[in-house]
Amino acid sequence: MPELHKDESIWPIAFRLVSEEKQIGRWSTLSWSIEDVCLYDQEKKDQLVQTNNGHLLALELYRDERTDYRFNLSSQDPHLFFVCEEENEQLSPLLVTAAQSVAGSYMDGDYQVLHIKAPLQVQAWMEAFIGRHGELIEFRGKRCKDKRKEKKGRSSGN
Repeated sequence: MPELHKDESIWPIAFRLVSEEKQIGRWSTLSWSIEDVCLYDQEKKDQLVQTNNGHLLALELYRDERTDYRFNLSSQDPHLFFVCEEENEQLSPLLVTAAQSVAGSYMDGDYQVLHIKAPLQVQAWMEAFIGRHGELIEFRGKRCKDKRKEKKGRSSGN
């Protein structure tokens, strides 16, 4: 496994995927959760990854997702989202992100999105990233402020 190091835009996160069988009516299903999150200790990360269901993913921040990060950080409980693929009743993690819209884009497919509360250290790191690169202001197309101009269009004959 390649060595991952924390820097201004990448933070390796080790964790375990844990399943628990739950009864829903007459049916039983597996409920998955993220446990034993490890942010710093390289030796502990290595041990965790070598155990059953231990994984290591890089949380990577992108400049064009700063609006999503700000939205996440300004929520009551900021989260990290883990996108996983299910195969033969086993979950395999593909991606960890702090952007809810990125995680949401996977929810329509054959993916399962798990989440945990973002550790305070990761929240501070995200704030520093936004501080270094500035707030991203999204423009949603031109909007006319003059009400008279809004009335003009193809159907008005003008």
